[in-house]
Amino acid sequence: MFPSLTTFKNSAVLGRLFAASLALSACIAAPSHADDAFNVIDDRGVAVAVPVQPKRIASVSYFAADVALALGIKPVAATYMVEGRSPDFLGGHLDGVKQIGQRATPNLELLAEAKPDVTVAIRRYTEGNADQYQKIAPYLAYSLELFADSDRTIGQLATILGDTKRGQELNAEFKADLASFGEKAPKDKHPRFVVMWGGDTPWVFRSENMTAAILVALGAENIAGQNPTPSVPDNWGMEMSLEAMLEKDPEAIFVYDYGPDRPHENNPIWQQLSAVRNGRVHYVGDHWVEAHGPIAREMVLREAAHFLYPDVFPAIDVKVEARKIIPRQ
Repeated sequence: MFPSLTTFKNSAVLGRLFAASLALSACIAAPSHADDAFNVIDDRGVAVAVPVQPKRIASVSYFAADVALALGIKPVAATYMVEGRSPDFLGGHLDGVKQIGQRATPNLELLAEAKPDVTVAIRRYTEGNADQYQKIAPYLAYSLELFADSDRTIGQLATILGDTKRGQELNAEFKADLASFGEKAPKDKHPRFVVMWGGDTPWVFRSENMTAAILVALGAENIAGQNPTPSVPDNWGMEMSLEAMLEKDPEAIFVYDYGPDRPHENNPIWQQLSAVRNGRVHYVGDHWVEAHGPIAREMVLREAAHFLYPDVFPAIDVKVEARKIIPRQ
């Protein structure tokens, strides 16, 4: 499900996103019952036999934890983004859940100790160890980068977890919220922005990326633009030197907060950027990095609206707002 074309200021971007959503949805086979298991095709194109309504969910990345919590299921294991940092957007509900390592390098022994019924992971980090994951529990790998990835993966995982209806409701609610926020956003302002990982040469995200797409839906202009070669897979980001960034001079910068190491700030060009000079650099939380889940994307939408238009949209307490979505455990 996607917002109406009228909610986006850049209809060309949405057109491509909408087409991508339809194409990707068509590639995902609906689960079919076989005795006591679902046969599910994940984003590797692999058929995986998953127990009907699994209860013990392991989340390699926050996506599965996000979906499970929104459905009232507490995961039995999860990775982290930054060690020791509990994500506010999951409302504190991962406190006490078995931590199995950083999302790119989870500890498979700890995963096995959690005895999951199913492990749900980001494809790019885990596909190389698919056989090892599968020996522990049925393993599903998802490509979670594009706006088009969100509804379809939430819908499929909700069905696997036994609550297709709630998955559909979550998608419909986000569609309505995105349209509502887009309508309230000022029609005469289109602040230039960039979403980036920090580094000597920042990595920036194109408009098809989930987080960037939400900002575009709010009427902002992404200086990274959209993918110029849609036929090329995984072309949703690129390196952008600070010299090139200065030429486009974003008014708002969103930096994925990965800890205290911020080498981009040591470059004298950084201080010349309008967003830096005007105090509009936002070091954003884990939900901005993994925005595909039903809770994360709602929190990004609300925070992004405030950061872009602080006179129109109020600041939020992410943990408080997230707990409104998560059923009482």
